[in-house]
Amino acid sequence: MYNIVTIERKYASGGNEIGKRLAKELGYKLYDRNILLEAAKNLEIPPYQIEGLDECSPGGLLFNLSKTSLGGNSDSKNLSMSDKLFLEEERIIEEAAEKGNCIIVGRAAGYILRNRENSLRVFIHADDEKRLKRAVEKEGFSGAEAKNALKKNDKRRSGFYRSVTDWEWGNPKYYELYMDSGRLGMDLCVKLLMEAVKG
Repeated sequence: MYNIVTIERKYASGGNEIGKRLAKELGYKLYDRNILLEAAKNLEIPPYQIEGLDECSPGGLLFNLSKTSLGGNSDSKNLSMSDKLFLEEERIIEEAAEKGNCIIVGRAAGYILRNRENSLRVFIHADDEKRLKRAVEKEGFSGAEAKNALKKNDKRRSGFYRSVTDWEWGNPKYYELYMDSGRLGMDLCVKLLMEAVKG
């Protein structure tokens, strides 16, 4: 049985919704955007600065040094705000994993918790047509806006992932489950994940 589920997702593939529904069904705690908000609060980052830092790409030289035994930590004055934010998010994710019974959406959690055997790594995707339709319906975008949002958000997430891991974002070999929500539908994705969690 898995008591940690990490979900990476393509934009507008429904990964957040699947995570929320799965958490509710299992009675697990959901960590998604609230990780960002908690990290920002801990670092005393003003609310108006949060949006620009959400899943931004850290990864400068000082950030990479901070990840080694020679480096510092999220309190280092020399790190950029996005670097500090990610290191604080990483701490929150590891703390959540220690408690267990949690669903963690985004923020490279699958990579961060890659050595935990009780962690199920999931990637949710769908074809562009289904994602465009979902972006229009859920976000109220026009067709052109939705197309731009898909491109922009996938690029941002991929860049963020590449900057904090040595894995390729969305490569199936790094996940136990690689699910096409457009073809399977939300209900079946949640059902399959529930079965997988129970082992």
